[in-house]
Amino acid sequence: MSTPILMPDLGVEYASISLWFVEVGEPVWEGERVVEVLTSGATFDVVAPATGRLAAKCVFPNERVENGQTLGTVDPTAHH
Repeated sequence: MSTPILMPDLGVEYASISLWFVEVGEPVWEGERVVEVLTSGATFDVVAPATGRLAAKCVFPNERVENGQTLGTVDPTAHH
């Protein structure tokens, strides 16, 4: 079962995806930055919620995202 990578509540109405640091299928470790989001005032890194492989990207650069939205998923059963 995949673990969602959720947009954290940054205290703003929305943000946009700046860039992904990993591609689908690549390994990720819990706490590793996987995607950068841009608000009107700053950029923030969103980290992997679990160790595994990036299973999917649900949003892409320049797309708007809201708090709690799923940015992507990690497959924790896929070992490195």
